[in-house]
Amino acid sequence: MTPLHPKKLLLTKWTAVQPIAKNKHFLVSRVIEPELPELAIEWVELEAVYSKTVTRIHWRQLQDETLWRRGWQSAVSQQL
Repeated sequence: MTPLHPKKLLLTKWTAVQPIAKNKHFLVSRVIEPELPELAIEWVELEAVYSKTVTRIHWRQLQDETLWRRGWQSAVSQQL
């Protein structure tokens, strides 16, 4: 997997390996900036495409290929 940079995550698309509350496809809707500018970004908000629910996660979780895949993928392409 190519490296991720938290400032470039906004509006990127992700597929959950295991559905989260029946949602599989997500969009990074917000990169949460820390209160102090010298601190590193830690959190992003993911919006489920289908239900529009918002979930806050640590952005580094997106690098875990056992949890997330880049882009919106179908179940068939994940099995390959």
